[in-house]
Amino acid sequence: MVPGAKVVPCARSLEVFDRVKKGTVGAAVIPIENSLAGSVAEHFDLLLSRDVHVVREFRLRIVHNLIVLPGTKFRDLRQVFSHPVALDQCRDLFAKYPKLEPSPFYDTAGSVKHVVGNRLRDAAGIASRHAAEVYGGRILKAGIEDDKKNFTRFFLIRRGKPRATRLASKTSLAFSVRNLPGALFKALSVFALRDISLTKIESRPLRGRPWEYVFFVDLLRGDDEAARNALHHLGEVAELVKVLGIYPAAK
Repeated sequence: MVPGAKVVPCARSLEVFDRVKKGTVGAAVIPIENSLAGSVAEHFDLLLSRDVHVVREFRLRIVHNLIVLPGTKFRDLRQVFSHPVALDQCRDLFAKYPKLEPSPFYDTAGSVKHVVGNRLRDAAGIASRHAAEVYGGRILKAGIEDDKKNFTRFFLIRRGKPRATRLASKTSLAFSVRNLPGALFKALSVFALRDISLTKIESRPLRGRPWEYVFFVDLLRGDDEAARNALHHLGEVAELVKVLGIYPAAK
């Protein structure tokens, strides 16, 4: 998504967003949604609370591999490390082999680094082929994800307010409404009245206001007159409206 960029690793998502907000990095790439495991809830919350915006999106086909220290046999394995989302996408493996204990780890590639670096002969990591190449692991089983149509959607984010480009064809936003009969219907009608298609809608708890919710929505429109009018209309019926990004839709 950013050819030639110097990659700066971060241990936690909060650190990623804060680095972007402070300007110590120029941009960040974050996963936002997986076609099997669903949304990355923490990242939606951080998009709402931080002064950053979405510049681009990218869909990546995810292939998970069982990676071990060279010389390790499958019969030796007792524990499998990986990110919780990756483990969740490989349920069939653990159902088929109950002796394997799934162990959450901070990162997929990091799980391979951990297994190989500590020379663990009874453990494996679940990660990409590239992780095996980088850390000197051996792929014991390839393509272990439950569903081959496994994709993750990534956002490229930068600091500041959204700035639409000529190629923008999608808008992500967040809004909240009062808990009144028909309030959500009125909010969504601003898009229906203008034939604007919604590709996603999801609710999340609104921090600091128990039992109140914020709705995250993706629209298949860029910065055109209909979209601008819809957002203006939404501002009249919603308590909160924040545009998260106006950007080119992934192909």
